[in-house]
Amino acid sequence: MTHPTLLVIAHGSRDPRHAATVHALTERVRAERPGLRVETAFLEFNAPSVPRVLERLAAQGADEVVALPLLLTRAFHAKTDIPSVLREARARLPRLRIRQADVLGPSPLLGVTLGRRLREAGARPGDLPRTGLVLASAGSTDPEAIAVIAEIARELRHTGWCAVRPAFASALLPRTEDAVRELRAEGVDRVAVAPYVIAPGRLPDRIAAGAEAAGADVLADVLGPAPELARLLLNRFDEARLPVGASLSA
Repeated sequence: MTHPTLLVIAHGSRDPRHAATVHALTERVRAERPGLRVETAFLEFNAPSVPRVLERLAAQGADEVVALPLLLTRAFHAKTDIPSVLREARARLPRLRIRQADVLGPSPLLGVTLGRRLREAGARPGDLPRTGLVLASAGSTDPEAIAVIAEIARELRHTGWCAVRPAFASALLPRTEDAVRELRAEGVDRVAVAPYVIAPGRLPDRIAAGAEAAGADVLADVLGPAPELARLLLNRFDEARLPVGASLSA
C-alpha cells in the first residue's frame, strides 16, 4: 500500500446519531477524493477504537497513516488523549508511520458551513442587521480553545449580524438560553443560534433545548456532513503531508 490512509478520529457518543453523522461525513470525503482510503475510529463509546483500526491497517500492509482529530479546537482530546493513543500505537506498530493532523478549526470553511446551516434554518441575509447570533459551542476549560471561540464570535460580528455572543453547553458560562436572553434585553429584534459542533449528541441537544426555552427565532442544525467540512478534512490531510513550515489556506 503506497498511498497514506486518512484515519478520522471522532470522540464518540452513546447517541447513535453521532456515529451516523461521522460516517456520513467520511463517506462524503471518500466521494470528494476517489482512491483515498478513509477509515473512521472513535476515542470512546463507539467501535472501532483507534488502536484496533491502526492494528488492522498495519496487518494489511499500510505504511503511512494520517490521523485527523474530528475536533473544532485544540483542547484536551487533541492535546492529550489522541497523542497518547497514537504514541502507544507507534510503539506497538513501529513499521507504521503515523502522523497527527491538525484540528479542523479555526477555518473559513467552518464559517461557510455555519452560514449554510443558518440559511437552511431560515436566517435570511436581509434580516442580519436586526438579528443577533449566538455561537454555541460544546465548551472547554482550555484557554486556547476558549480564545478561538471568542475570536470566531468577533469575526462573525463583521459579517452583518447586529451582535454576536458566544455560549457554551458545558464548562463555561453563559449557557445558550442566557445569551439569547441577554441579546433580547439589549433590544435585539431577532436571535439566531448556531451550534458550533459537528455531530448530534448530549451537548448539542442541550444547546437546542436552551435556544427553544429562550425563544430563539432561528435554530441551526449541527455542522454535520456538509461539503465544506469534507473539503476541510482533506485540507488538513494534505497539510499533514506537507514539509515543515508549508501550509494550505483553509
